[in-house]
Amino acid sequence: MKYKLVIVESPAKAKTLGRILGKGYIIKASMGHVRDLPENSLGIDINDGFKPLYRIIPQRKNIINEVSDLAKSASAIFLATDPDREGEAISWHLVQAAKLEKLKIALKRVAFHEITREAVEHSFRSPRSIDMKLVDAQQARRILDRLVGYKLSPLLWKKVLKGLSAGRVQSAAVRLIVDREREIQNFKPIEYWSIEAELIQRNKETGSFRAILIGHDIDHKINIPDKPHCEEILNDLKTARYQVDDIRKKAIARQPAAPFITSTLQQEAWRKLHFTAKKTMLIAQQLYEGLNIGEEGETGLITYMRTDSTNIALSAIEEIRNYIKGNFSEQYLPDVPRKFTKKVKLAQEAHEAIRPTRASRIPSEIKKYLNKDQFALYELIWKRTIASQMSAAIYDTITVDVKAENLNDNKKSYLLQTKSSSINFPGFMILYTEGRDEDSDEYDIDSNPIPQLSVNESLKLIDLHPQQFFTQPPARYTEASLIKALEQKGIGRPSTYAPIISTIQERGYVYKDSGKLWPDRIGMIVNDLLVSNFPNIVDYSFTAKMENELDDIAKGKINWLSVIKSFYQPFEKDLSRAQENLDKVVIKSEEKCPLCGREMVIKSSRFGKFLACSNYPECKGKKAINDVPGKSDKDVNEDKSNTDTTTSIDKPCPKCGKPMIIKKGRYGRFYACSDFPACDGTASINGKIRLSPNSALNELSEQTYTKEICAECGSPMVIKNGRFGKFLACSRFPQCRYTKKITKYRRKIKGKKG
Repeated sequence: MKYKLVIVESPAKAKTLGRILGKGYIIKASMGHVRDLPENSLGIDINDGFKPLYRIIPQRKNIINEVSDLAKSASAIFLATDPDREGEAISWHLVQAAKLEKLKIALKRVAFHEITREAVEHSFRSPRSIDMKLVDAQQARRILDRLVGYKLSPLLWKKVLKGLSAGRVQSAAVRLIVDREREIQNFKPIEYWSIEAELIQRNKETGSFRAILIGHDIDHKINIPDKPHCEEILNDLKTARYQVDDIRKKAIARQPAAPFITSTLQQEAWRKLHFTAKKTMLIAQQLYEGLNIGEEGETGLITYMRTDSTNIALSAIEEIRNYIKGNFSEQYLPDVPRKFTKKVKLAQEAHEAIRPTRASRIPSEIKKYLNKDQFALYELIWKRTIASQMSAAIYDTITVDVKAENLNDNKKSYLLQTKSSSINFPGFMILYTEGRDEDSDEYDIDSNPIPQLSVNESLKLIDLHPQQFFTQPPARYTEASLIKALEQKGIGRPSTYAPIISTIQERGYVYKDSGKLWPDRIGMIVNDLLVSNFPNIVDYSFTAKMENELDDIAKGKINWLSVIKSFYQPFEKDLSRAQENLDKVVIKSEEKCPLCGREMVIKSSRFGKFLACSNYPECKGKKAINDVPGKSDKDVNEDKSNTDTTTSIDKPCPKCGKPMIIKKGRYGRFYACSDFPACDGTASINGKIRLSPNSALNELSEQTYTKEICAECGSPMVIKNGRFGKFLACSRFPQCRYTKKITKYRRKIKGKKG
């Protein structure tokens, strides 16, 4: 019996499609890409037109074989991978790997932006062929990224530290964070003052209000730089006559935010749910591919989550408006549907915005079928979408200008102002309001109560309130604000924001503390090296230009090979120049060598970073690194010694026997020697502490530490019992498995020095 074979990426998507398509179809999941460039070589023949040398991913060989076998008995093959460049490339690679083109079977590409019966059936009725323009754009991106990664990484190993790597788009993201950190470090606060006057209507005992000093008049603002200037103005204001100069009332309409695109979903999920970009996309993928919601079975709950488009299908808008009409009063429904357009066009494909597949599928009704995170994200998407088609919120605002007139000197007359706003009609805000970044003051509501006043009305001064301020440095990036910056500068695309943020943290160039992204010391060093020697790699405009060229490849406007060539030729010259002229970067530490007292430097081995004597090989002193990302060793010691968690306990230090105290580190609470930094002995609390792989700390609290240093990673060694007696082992076991014989053991450990 003949059947139709359908290829998708994931089992979840296969399950949802299976319910929709029913009998006569066999659905197979490819589990993502089936071919890629090899891991252990460049995989690009530069001399043969940058030909990519693809290899079947070992874990996908069985899948390829199964697809080949199933295809032989199929009447048609439908490639139903995701509707973007990556999905197009997955379909093309699958066809190539399984040699499906050699079979005399119809190959049909189907793409849908939501996994609903209507969308799926429509796409299967109107299939197309694989779009090679999209495939070429994906291949160009993959080749560019491979060229940068495989050419730059060995240079970083040689000139900085082993194990480092660089990425084409990730390096520009790291630069954003490094540049922001330097702005903060170089920031010099500037003093300024404000003055508020507390005023009341004459012959009134209650109803006072405050007005802030603006300037001499509306066109001549005043900057108060210091206390002497402030006191001079205060003296003028104390003797001034106050009266209402002008009253302005206004109704302001606040429009709802557009439906979610990938970047705004990631930003809002961070602000409101504290989801990382990676977590947001993972959960959104689950909602898109389908979940079991009772009688409906496996159902796709949202449209495709990788999109730059704020557009919503007319049929969906009609359904949303019907929901609003049926569940809210007529005031909440605008006369005409809303249309949203992006100010800057960066869309790589004409997708819809991210929206629920059915407006009537209310979050509370399906909550019992979703886990906590799935429900939170679905509710966020549902509310944002419904609110986008609701009426504007109306604010009533009042602005009062108060004149402080000096009767003896007109030049010393001043203008003060007070504002107040209140919500007249909540509109869309009854359902949803957009989150804000900490440095945003958009839509601040000033609820300062203002009594009924009239123009030229005389006021009485109650008191003056001067206040000193200092300008603040820019805020460090959060995931939300970094994604916003990447989007504004044109760095990356919807599918890359989450991987960018994950990658720069996994590489150790950036770390997160209290929700803020900080550059690690190594990240700053690598960034500076790239800025000096490979300016295009980290140049925001150049990176954005490359993204636009990839878009143009997808549209068929330019050839992918020309883009690769124009990038690689200057890159190769920069690479050759750096290999010849760049000196070895020595990463200094303020730690002193335990053997000779000289300055120590950071080095790396296959087990991570450690401190080594700068006088190597004359001195082979080593020391484990207590690595706190982004801070100097001096900062680390100060942090540890000043930690306000000095609860003494009876437990003796495993290294020196002195009392230990409870401290709090990056990975939770732990025991630390009270004699730190002279002794860096530590132990875990109940064996539950998680420690950094690069740390000298370990979870084995009942161990005998020695003065011996591991020859592999520089960590302290401990005495262990084995089948043949005592021996020395690295305290970082099992991360480091270095061992050493004990030639003679009484109270001292004797062995080779270093």
